[in-house]
Amino acid sequence: MLGFPLGASVQSKTKGIWMWCVPHPKKTDHTLVLLDTEGLGDIEKGDTKDDNWIFAMAVLLSSTLVYNSMGTIDNKSMENLHYVTELTKNIKIKSKEKNDDLTIARYLPSFVWAVRDFTLLLEIDEKPCTADEYLEHGGKPQYNEPRACLRKFFPRRSCFVFDTPGGRTIMQKMESVTDNQLSPEFVEEANKFTEHIYTKSETKFVGDGIKVTGRVLGQLAETYVKAIRSGKVPCLENAVVALAVVENTRAVEQARVLYAQRMESVHFPTNTWEELSAIHASSERDALALFMERSFRDDNREYQNKLVIALQGEYNQISEKNFNESRKACEQIIQRVFEPLEYNLGAGLLYSVSGGHETFCQDLQVLTGTYRREEGKGVMAEEVLKTYLDEKAIIGKAILAADKSLSEAQRRAKEDKVELEKAERERLVAEEQQKAMKVEMAQQKKTQDEHNKQLNEKMAKDKKDANDKHDKLVAALTEQKGNEDQIKALKKEKEEAEQKNTRSKKEWSPHDSEEDHKIKMS
Repeated sequence: MLGFPLGASVQSKTKGIWMWCVPHPKKTDHTLVLLDTEGLGDIEKGDTKDDNWIFAMAVLLSSTLVYNSMGTIDNKSMENLHYVTELTKNIKIKSKEKNDDLTIARYLPSFVWAVRDFTLLLEIDEKPCTADEYLEHGGKPQYNEPRACLRKFFPRRSCFVFDTPGGRTIMQKMESVTDNQLSPEFVEEANKFTEHIYTKSETKFVGDGIKVTGRVLGQLAETYVKAIRSGKVPCLENAVVALAVVENTRAVEQARVLYAQRMESVHFPTNTWEELSAIHASSERDALALFMERSFRDDNREYQNKLVIALQGEYNQISEKNFNESRKACEQIIQRVFEPLEYNLGAGLLYSVSGGHETFCQDLQVLTGTYRREEGKGVMAEEVLKTYLDEKAIIGKAILAADKSLSEAQRRAKEDKVELEKAERERLVAEEQQKAMKVEMAQQKKTQDEHNKQLNEKMAKDKKDANDKHDKLVAALTEQKGNEDQIKALKKEKEEAEQKNTRSKKEWSPHDSEEDHKIKMS
């Protein structure tokens, strides 16, 4: 069966709130979520208070609220909509601030009144009118409180009037009949209604521009139900705060996983630190973009800083692996390249004769040149070489002391040359480490710049979304008369928000020290 069951008996079919999800017919990457509530005022209901909570839940979870009634929009049908007068008692937008009518209206869904089995002419004062005009005429606030609350809380309103679908036989098997078996007028209005829902019903947001996904919708429902069952009034702000903790934590982990996946493209060991840094910068940019897309309400940048720490931890592990793989590769190359030298030292003949020290130094120089020309050594090339040559320098001193062909002056000259070579090796290692530190410092600057760039883009988008939402509400209020005070309050609120944003704007910077972000040099 597709959709919700349609009861053909006098007993209501739906209990509580049922959900049906289908791919959106008009919007890609969207799911159309239909929530069907049990009939308000069901005679089998044990506690009539449940109606108020079901109505409140429907209002909080939907982006378009469809209210259907039978016959006409008259005083009785308006009285049946008395649940709207209880909204200020049954939902809260802000946890501490005053929940005035304007604040509530800003976060409520658009309202569609579906009038079923409508048989009258659409006329007002003997002049043809639209269904929307019929709703506005019947909803004039001077008639009763539900009318006033409907206009006050739902500035975006529409109406559709449906003929009877068919006779009793048709009505009893509505789930199986085809459109050509139904009243043409009913089908025509039904098509207008569905087109309105497909094109005019907006993506559901909560709070200040937080898009609702399937997972978020489930968490919101659970939070609201938990509040109701504990005897509290469901509060949108509290739900968003709880949601932010879960979703931002998830966003940090998802960004970290994406970063780790991107960094799998590193081939160890990298030839230079610049090579590793470039891959890191690209991976970090993608991870940050994912975090920015999925995080919200991170006003003090708590989770953004957690992401920095998480990514730095991943990078430190990768850097450590790069060190180790480079050291391993260099040691293997040294073992292969210097094998003839090691053989001669082991044999104990070539370097122990007169002039042996000169031969030893020449072999060492040639093989060192061969080593430096080898590829695939990575970032530890000079440091590993220095360690090896320092060990051989000790052996070289012994060979020098045993070489009888040298005068004392020649011996001192050789010793001085050995010290100069040692100093040169130390210089090359220090240069290698200094270069790595410069790359790391530049990388930190890129990280901060990228965070500021994406943060500013997110803030600009959030501001635009908030302004668009504000302008839509103002436009909806402007269409009806008598909302001048609300419009004025909205415009003043927008001006104050812009001034506050201007005063509080500042760049992002990681909260931990620069030392925490340096590569740990081995």
